[in-house]
Amino acid sequence: MDIGTVSRTYDGRVALRFQRAFPQPPEQVWKVITDPDLLGAWFPARVDLVLEPGAPLQFTTTEEQIRRFSLPIGPISQGTVITVRPARVLEIMWDADVLHWELVPDGSGGCWLTLTHTTDDEENAYAHGAGWHAGFEVVEAQLAGRPVDWSPWDRAAELAEHYRNPAS
Repeated sequence: MDIGTVSRTYDGRVALRFQRAFPQPPEQVWKVITDPDLLGAWFPARVDLVLEPGAPLQFTTTEEQIRRFSLPIGPISQGTVITVRPARVLEIMWDADVLHWELVPDGSGGCWLTLTHTTDDEENAYAHGAGWHAGFEVVEAQLAGRPVDWSPWDRAAELAEHYRNPAS
């Protein structure tokens, strides 16, 4: 199982990195990571992306977060759009974390999608790993036109042990 990689950045932060190959072109994958209706199926909070650098972001709880974790209804954190290069790069700040998506054509009509989630500590990175992994499985299904008839939250819970103990 590819659980991503964890490394240190130049400033001592921790970067969790996932990379997946898709047979679809970058423009099609871009839509899945930016369209609110598609994003809502896999992103761990509700957010209305304004695809302009400097745009403020407000992350709010999803119904599933309210149900599972008894989180309050409404805003849970803030962010900012850092970089937007359509069908190539999307980078946002979520509180102090940075989420960087990059799409690179693979030369055969498909592309590579890389997500790098930079955070302050390694435990935090691994804690997010299972959720991003489950999210990527939803993205794969969306792009393949398969129904998402499972809960990404349940799938993340199944994967959590691999992220707590990455050597297993």
